[in-house]
Amino acid sequence: MNRLYVLLPALAAAVASAHAAEPQPASDRSHYTINWPSGLNLGEATLTLTKTVAAEGKPAELRSELTIDASIPGFGVTDRYTARASADYCSAQFDKKLRHGARHADEQLTFDQEHMTVTRETLTAEHEHGEDLGKSDASAPACAKDALTFLAFLRHDLAEGRLPQQQPVFFGAAYDVKVDFRGTETLKVGETSMQADHVDVTLKGPASDISLVIFFAKDAGRTPVVFRVPLALGTFSMELAKP
Repeated sequence: MNRLYVLLPALAAAVASAHAAEPQPASDRSHYTINWPSGLNLGEATLTLTKTVAAEGKPAELRSELTIDASIPGFGVTDRYTARASADYCSAQFDKKLRHGARHADEQLTFDQEHMTVTRETLTAEHEHGEDLGKSDASAPACAKDALTFLAFLRHDLAEGRLPQQQPVFFGAAYDVKVDFRGTETLKVGETSMQADHVDVTLKGPASDISLVIFFAKDAGRTPVVFRVPLALGTFSMELAKP
């Protein structure tokens, strides 16, 4: 189940007036259904992105949140992922709270963009066999990105007619991420047919390799409408609830 959530969407939003007295957030929220290969619904996910503008010494920020509530018999998933980044998609902080069956874990990544490092800290962990709390530092590239911020950046680049270069993306550990454009297809989402851009995303991590297929609407914001994750049990999907 964890592989369903390695790289999940963040939704770029319009920016409020730059002359406001305080940063005025522009938010966008999307709801998705998570589906078993047979089509059976496993649960739902909600994705929110808020973008602020700079005002009175406060820098512009990109804030992303993804919540997941899903289950199969005997195994429930209730997760929350949050990210803060600069307006130019350089991560500042990434938090994840995992509730996977009996496993509970809270983890935080803190990015030091000036010194090109990322600190990974396990805040709490609970498992039937026990898990160690810990804190570690790792090197990071310039303008390093967490998973949610990278997806927002991918959408931005698609809207500009290009793709991000292959690079490490952080979701706890660093994953080497490569993006390939596969063309435009006619896609049925619910009862709606639409033209969507097909993008393959491959992630190579220290302990696993993951492949995702993502379809992006051809709107101005390149809204992600379908995610497909091929696993041994079949292809799981996450689909926009109301396209």
